[in-house]
Amino acid sequence: MNAKLSQRDISISAHGVESFSSDHQANETFFKFAKKAGIRNISANPQPDSFESLNRLVAQYNIRIAIHNHGPGALYDSPLDGLKAVAGYDKRIGFCADLGHYIRSGVDPVEVVYQLGDRLYGIHLKDFAEQKKNTKGVILGRGHLDLDGVFKALKKIGFPADGALSLEYEENPENPMDDIRACLQVAAESAQRVARG
Repeated sequence: MNAKLSQRDISISAHGVESFSSDHQANETFFKFAKKAGIRNISANPQPDSFESLNRLVAQYNIRIAIHNHGPGALYDSPLDGLKAVAGYDKRIGFCADLGHYIRSGVDPVEVVYQLGDRLYGIHLKDFAEQKKNTKGVILGRGHLDLDGVFKALKKIGFPADGALSLEYEENPENPMDDIRACLQVAAESAQRVARG
């Protein structure tokens, strides 16, 4: 697999979302795979009893854990709850912020980026029409996502070059390509505006 990816100048920055428990041997399986594939970030939904194991594994393999928020009512829905969970553990145990889920939870995605700061290793760009649990996904910039604000915040916190920044668009499953192109165009224009200052 690595040879084929290399031939095409492709690298995998993240994998997941994986579940982790107190079973150290089972947890290590994901790290062994990530190391072989050259993956730097494992998006995760770790159980609270997994942190001792993960703390050892991130140090041993030098691979980050990026805890994914899964929306209203999920274990790590609040950035402050997530930060409390990782306090005292290796800084390589951090977060993958799904910005759309934060919108659904009524949390400002720009503030989330600042709150998670140097523990932020992944971003899922996603926009929603309304700040409520059940809402409709929309093309980036047409809902509650301040994309320029997000890119400014990422720049300010020094989001790592080997972090994972991805578009997540789940609407229009029968014919998503035009919408995905529109999302990518909006994201590219926003990133360019922020880069120009």
